[in-house]
Amino acid sequence: MSSKDAPPPLPEPLLVEVADSHTHLDMQSGTVEEALTKAAAVGVTTVVQVGCDIKGSQWAAETAARHENVHAAVALHPNEAPRIVLGDPDGWSRQGAREGGGEAALDDALAEIDRLAALPYVRAVGETGLDHFRTGPEGMAAQERSFRAHIEIAKRHGKALVIHDREAHADVLRVLDEEGAPERTVFHCYSGDAEMAEICAAKGYYMSFAGNVTFKNAQPLRDALAVAPLELVLVETDAPFLTPAPYRGRPNAPYLIPVTVRAMAAVRGITEQELAAAIAVNTARAFDY
Repeated sequence: MSSKDAPPPLPEPLLVEVADSHTHLDMQSGTVEEALTKAAAVGVTTVVQVGCDIKGSQWAAETAARHENVHAAVALHPNEAPRIVLGDPDGWSRQGAREGGGEAALDDALAEIDRLAALPYVRAVGETGLDHFRTGPEGMAAQERSFRAHIEIAKRHGKALVIHDREAHADVLRVLDEEGAPERTVFHCYSGDAEMAEICAAKGYYMSFAGNVTFKNAQPLRDALAVAPLELVLVETDAPFLTPAPYRGRPNAPYLIPVTVRAMAAVRGITEQELAAAIAVNTARAFDY
């Protein structure tokens, strides 16, 4: 195993326990138990396992049912919805190449998300939202229809909404305004600037920061973190993606949360304990556990 593929070392443990508000354990190597044990060893004692398609959402719900410190979020990822409707000839997603099933197939998939969202271990509907980076104009309608349906499902079940917003800030905010956002709405891997953070703050949306807040070119993210109200700040890995510096490019996992927490505390000019204590309370409030 080259050093680039090797898991980074365990960081110094946090003295105040925190939650990883967004992770994909099903995409990481090793077992769920191993991941949770490693994370708990450094003070990351709770994780939110996020589904991106039907199979992943079913797995998230089952895993949360088995583990007290795992909470599930279920959804069709914004890039999954157009693939269901239009097909995926390149086999880009984990399902491989697929024929399009049209609107009826999206209805069926949304019905299954609705069923899963009713389960007690499922604390959120997400990640849903809009992605103008990976989905072209032909997929926008399916993406937006799916997003609106997920907002309705979250509200009907009284669950949090977890948003994926990639190069789609204005449209995501517009759809939330048009539909009426759920009481608890989380911008996962917050990617806006300070100006958008002020809009989110005014609306009471949570902003969850990932390892990319540590990247050299991420000053706009750090500016956003600096102005976000402390009671609306969460932390996440989005593992196995977005590994924080200095381990960028190597596999991410929940046990690396302390690296990001320390970088965030430095941006805020507070101690890591103060930030961790706030994050722990915020995550429990956001996901109602």
